[in-house]
Amino acid sequence: MKQNKKNCDLKSCTMCKQCQHHWLPALDANRKSFHFKKGEQLFIEGEEVTGMYFISKGLVKVHKRWSDEKELILRIATDGDIVGHRGLGADTVYPVSGTAMEPTDVCYIDLSFFNSTLRTNPDFQYNLLMFFAAELKESEKRMRNLAHMNVKGRIANALLYLQNKFGKDANGYINLSISRQDLASYTGTTYESLFRIMNELSSEKAINTDGKKTQILNTALLQEYMEQS
Repeated sequence: MKQNKKNCDLKSCTMCKQCQHHWLPALDANRKSFHFKKGEQLFIEGEEVTGMYFISKGLVKVHKRWSDEKELILRIATDGDIVGHRGLGADTVYPVSGTAMEPTDVCYIDLSFFNSTLRTNPDFQYNLLMFFAAELKESEKRMRNLAHMNVKGRIANALLYLQNKFGKDANGYINLSISRQDLASYTGTTYESLFRIMNELSSEKAINTDGKKTQILNTALLQEYMEQS
């Protein structure tokens, strides 16, 4: 991690856009911009909460220890998203970790000033509440899928969700480069099971893969696997 020489333009990030205009000078004085290399951790599960991170550009996986050797990826955050917020509340430790999946620039706000911003900016407070509500619903869906969907259904669901969130690139692939190990962690399965099922989906011409990129060829078939679970 290294501190960037320049901060954002006070117009682009989620927090800047939702704060009152007169609050921006205070925000400018209290923020820091950091660059994380791929694989560097923004925060670590079990550590004391220090502040919130707003992604300017990049990709961050939010993950939790599942066992001594496994992790479960709860969320993949990208430009404009907030991470570190799961540490808010009375228990001031991070219940999850955040790791850069590619070179990532973030705007960092320490916890004290973040709380002051919440108390002073009702629009930001309201939008954050709506974000928490949406994330809670999505987390409940994912937990339900982990409990009730078979592995093939979970993988099909994850691919469709990621395409909806990140869109497609110029060649029709999901606009996200994700390793097979991370995709396995995101779907709550082993690397070996994911590798086998991705090969099955490819042979069925439901998907096409190119390294870390995946193209969905048959949406209806993936939805069918979801419904069979």
